[in-house]
Amino acid sequence: MWRPDRSVRGPDRPSYRDIDPLNRVFAEAFTDRYSRDGLVGVRVPQLNPLVWRYAIEDAGDGAMVWRDAEGHMVAFNMVHRSGTEGWMGPLAVRPDRQGEGLGSLMVRTGIDWLRNQGATTIGLETMPRTVDNIGFYSRIGLVPGYLPVTLVLDVPRRGVGEAALLSRLGSPESGVEECRRLTQSLLPGVDFTREIALTRELDIGDTTLVREGGELTAFALWHSTPLAAGRPKDELRVLKLVARDPASFERMLDALPMTAAGERVGRIALRCQTEFAAAYLRLVARGYRVHWTDLRMTLEGYLLRNPVRGVVMSNWEI
Repeated sequence: MWRPDRSVRGPDRPSYRDIDPLNRVFAEAFTDRYSRDGLVGVRVPQLNPLVWRYAIEDAGDGAMVWRDAEGHMVAFNMVHRSGTEGWMGPLAVRPDRQGEGLGSLMVRTGIDWLRNQGATTIGLETMPRTVDNIGFYSRIGLVPGYLPVTLVLDVPRRGVGEAALLSRLGSPESGVEECRRLTQSLLPGVDFTREIALTRELDIGDTTLVREGGELTAFALWHSTPLAAGRPKDELRVLKLVARDPASFERMLDALPMTAAGERVGRIALRCQTEFAAAYLRLVARGYRVHWTDLRMTLEGYLLRNPVRGVVMSNWEI
């Protein structure tokens, strides 16, 4: 009896030519996931190709795809490393190829790659309501932790004042180095400079800077390019936020609405890791409202490290 060839090959590193199949697998897999979670009728849109370019370039050799015997993409895992901080996402398996062990292979391959790269934190995020995902990742050795909460703030498109941006510096490279030094002083080993430089290169966002007496005390890396394909630019998404102390964090919260106004967007979206309880409560007091929750899971033995002081927020999503 003839049987279809269910073999897969990979991982391969994707190119920009793979953005369309990446988008198809992404939309199909996450739409199917929502449906199985009871959210019938929810259709996950495809991502902006620029966002995929950022994901592929940021992951570098950690960008992995698997293909079937005919060369069609069946799964992918974008594995990212910011110095010693490693995380995976997005990752997905085409619905018709789920249940064959490919998901486990993808995650284990990503973990091995991050270990070999010297990551001391390894993890990913999933939806808290998706209990089978949580169980699946737990069997691989990932442990549930905090709920990163996405908070949003509606802001007027015109504001008073102007935020300091990395792109406006006479020497942006020196500003990138300042961001690296500030992050290292709070959480040694973690480094967001590649993400900062890539954001500038692709022109999909910028980095807002806060100084005191000429010294950098806080920065926020953000994207304003639309996340979904075909959507208008409507929000400022903060991917990384580093602040030396509570006063610097407050000054950054003052700067972000000015930044959003300068980008002519009406909303700020900031994913707050809830281990920073005081920062979370300050965001709520400032008028930010809860929009979404995720569950952060980390590999046993490669858990999150807290900064020695201040705040280091790192969004594990693109």
